[in-house]
Amino acid sequence: MTADQATALVAGIVGGALRVGAPFLFVSLGECITEKAGRINLGLEGVLVLSAMAAFGGAYWSGSVWTGVVVGMFAGAALAALHGVLCSLPRVNDVATGIALMLLGMGLAFYLGKPLIQPQAPQLPPIPLGNWSGSSAIRAALQVNPLVPLGVLLAVVLWWGFANTRLGLLVRMAGDSADATRALGYSVPAIRIAATAAGGLVAGLGGACLTLFYPGSWSEGVSSGQGLIAVALVIFARWSPLRCVGAALLFGGAGAIGPALQSIGFGWGYQLFNIVPYVLTLAILVVSCRPGQLAAGAPGEFSSR
Repeated sequence: MTADQATALVAGIVGGALRVGAPFLFVSLGECITEKAGRINLGLEGVLVLSAMAAFGGAYWSGSVWTGVVVGMFAGAALAALHGVLCSLPRVNDVATGIALMLLGMGLAFYLGKPLIQPQAPQLPPIPLGNWSGSSAIRAALQVNPLVPLGVLLAVVLWWGFANTRLGLLVRMAGDSADATRALGYSVPAIRIAATAAGGLVAGLGGACLTLFYPGSWSEGVSSGQGLIAVALVIFARWSPLRCVGAALLFGGAGAIGPALQSIGFGWGYQLFNIVPYVLTLAILVVSCRPGQLAAGAPGEFSSR
C-alpha cells in the first residue's frame, strides 16, 4: 500500500465514521433519553425507517430539505409517543410493544414510501472538511453531514441537562425510582411518555440523515438494522450522551472500513468488513449483559425487570 493509498484509506474511514455514524448518533441519543426515564424502546428501527421515509417525502414534495428534516423528526416523535402511551397501560410489556411498533413503523414506511423509491429529493448541503487536500478522493470522503455538529451539541446539552436541570433530574428520577417520583407528586407515565416522544424526535434526525445525506435516497433497506444496534450502543456508552458520540463514531468507522478499502482498489474480501458493526454489537451485549447483574450506569428501574 502506497502512502497516498494509506492517506486515502484513513480519510475514507474518518469521513465514513462521520457519515455512517450520524444516524447512530441521533438514534442512540434518542434511546438514551428514553431509557434515562426508565423505558426501553426496541421499536427504534421502525422509528428510524419511518422518519427516513417521511423526511425524504417531505423534502421531495416541499422542495425544501429542511422541511423534510422537520417532517422526519415529527414522524419519529409520533411513533415513539404511541409506544410511550401503549407502554403506560397496565400489564403492557416494553419489549413486546417495541417489537410490534417496529413492525408497524416499517410496514407504514414501506407502504407509504412506494412512490418515493425512484424520485430524487433535495439533499443536505455538506460541510467540506477536505479542502486542504489536492486529492479529489480525500475531498469527497471528507464531505460532512451538517447535522453532525448539531448532534454533538445536542449530546453536550443532554449531558449538562441531566446533571444540572430540574427537568433532567425528573427524567433520571423516573428511571431510577418510580416510587420516589410518585411520592414527590409527579406522574411517572407522563414523564416517560414525554421522554419517549422526545427520544423519537431526536431519532427522527437519524432517519433524515439516511435519506437526505447518506446514502441519500429512499429504499426499503435503507436502515440495515441501525435502530436495533443503537440500543446496544447505549449500553456500551453506559447511558451517557457524551459517550454516545464516541460510540457512534466507533460504529460508523467500523461500518466505513469496507467501502474505504474498496475506494483504494482493495477488491478481495472487503465485504467481510461490512459485518464489523454487527460483530461489535454482539460483543458488547455479551460483555455488558450478565444474568442477574445490572450494567454500570443503568437506570435503577431496570433492575426490577
